[in-house]
Amino acid sequence: MLRSTTRLLSRSLLPSARQHYTTKASNYVKIVEVGPRDGLQNEKQLIPAAVKIELIERLANAGLPIVESTSFVSPKWVPQMGDNREVFMGIKQKPGVSYPVLTPNVKGVESAVAAGAKEVAMFTAVTETFNKKNTNCTTAEAVERLRQVARAALDKNLKVRGYVSVVLGCPYEGPVDPVKVAELAKECYDAGCYEISLGDTIGIGTPGSMARMLDEVLKVVPAEIVSVHCHDTYGQALANILKALEYGIRIVDSSVAGLGGCPYAPGAKGNVATEDVVYMLHGMGFETGADMDKLLETGQWISDILGRPTNSRAASALMIAKERQKQQQQQQQQQQQKARL
Repeated sequence: MLRSTTRLLSRSLLPSARQHYTTKASNYVKIVEVGPRDGLQNEKQLIPAAVKIELIERLANAGLPIVESTSFVSPKWVPQMGDNREVFMGIKQKPGVSYPVLTPNVKGVESAVAAGAKEVAMFTAVTETFNKKNTNCTTAEAVERLRQVARAALDKNLKVRGYVSVVLGCPYEGPVDPVKVAELAKECYDAGCYEISLGDTIGIGTPGSMARMLDEVLKVVPAEIVSVHCHDTYGQALANILKALEYGIRIVDSSVAGLGGCPYAPGAKGNVATEDVVYMLHGMGFETGADMDKLLETGQWISDILGRPTNSRAASALMIAKERQKQQQQQQQQQQQKARL
């Protein structure tokens, strides 16, 4: 029933848009699910490790190839991630799925290795103020730390992913120079990051600012290693992702049910919902390998546990469509019953 509803609603997308975007170099878009880490880290209530493990396993079983699972950071700074070792070692890892973890420093890398991690992520930000608020260091110091973390991880044969925060706007300094974003992306690339995620941390970007930023970044790093990480504060996340697709970007970070925010970015809303991204991509003819029904079920499940509605627009729309179908079926049954009398 739900699959047929999804196909029905997807037909409303313009054929011209489907044709245009499917002629790009790749028809596959890799979804990097960040809900269990970036999504839950900002929750005030401590989520039991068993729930986090089940969330990760549900997302992997929904066909997502990358599920960022936890963060090896001091629980003093991020209490929600204090169970990192228990969570990571408790996952029944699915073959073919990657389970990266965030490691802000060399100690985090060592802890991740001890837990059995094969891939780590590290981060820095474009602006001085955000770096000071987030990691209590200057941008230059943050870059040097990034290099140290990358070296430590690569020496242990780990894959390294780099996050660059506030690429389209900073909560403290306002608009960000795209050239500075490009410089920092190049630092990540030179440090050995196999993939670089560009984060609109406060969701202030528009397709215009996304285009100007990518114009500079893609001068210094290849499009195939770039991911976009969009927050939906102003409802621009899908539009910004669409613009990135035009530039040949084929990696998108997202969070099931739109979970998340940023503890160091006042007012930042949740990440773009994985369900919404997958719904848009499938409607345009892209492939993701994701099972929409399982994503919707998982998004509703974790939202119920957190005691709030899902932030996924697709989930809400499909629920309405499903209810309409149910009503239509009931009406048809009633009419059939009357006809028999």
